[in-house]
Amino acid sequence: MENAQLIGLSRQIALQRQMDVVANNLANINTTGFKAEQMLFEEYLMPVAGDRDFAWSDQQLSYTQDWGTMHDLTGGDIVPTGNPLDIALRGDGFLAVMTPAGERWTKAGALQIDATGTLVTLDGHPVLAESGPLTFDPGESEITIAPDGTVATAAGTKGRLRLVEFANPQELAREGSGLYAGGTPMAAAATTVSQGYIERSNVSGVREMTEIIRVTRSYESLASLLSRQDDMRRSAIQRLGDASA
Repeated sequence: MENAQLIGLSRQIALQRQMDVVANNLANINTTGFKAEQMLFEEYLMPVAGDRDFAWSDQQLSYTQDWGTMHDLTGGDIVPTGNPLDIALRGDGFLAVMTPAGERWTKAGALQIDATGTLVTLDGHPVLAESGPLTFDPGESEITIAPDGTVATAAGTKGRLRLVEFANPQELAREGSGLYAGGTPMAAAATTVSQGYIERSNVSGVREMTEIIRVTRSYESLASLLSRQDDMRRSAIQRLGDASA
């Protein structure tokens, strides 16, 4: 396969992965606390392949490489729900939750109390306070959550939500259900809690649909270019065959 086709194919592969990211963003446009992702690309210079058709000395082939994704951690809209177990985090902080795989971090503040009286996420993961999971006794009422994360009921203070921040949140690895892993958590210094609110996804439907159109057109343009290159090579082979005959 010619170098131009390999270069075009590298770009197509990168565009296909970008489409996966955009589709995932759109699929989570209504997911509480969801943060969009963006692809990161860079030039990859092939260390062993070159093209001798150029007059200058730099003849390395340049390919497209998608080397990672970036978290878009800008805040989503804060909307009221009236549910005392719903919370929105204003700032860069995350809630700490316990999963079967260990501690994880989330922005999804739609919470509930399970059958054992434990405060959990909608997926059933216990929400962690500074001293561990928060549990409520049967009959406890008037649950309040202060801006600093302190949880109390009519029976008294139950604990303080463990809110964490990260010096470099781009180090976090995204997992399913709005969870993040990794990073070096530290106590949140500038994050406050709003009870009775949730943070909506920060995905812009218009922007993502525009990106889908752009990626699709770029992919189709490359496919057309590769097809024309293939036709040119086939034609050249036929002419060489005729000349040899």
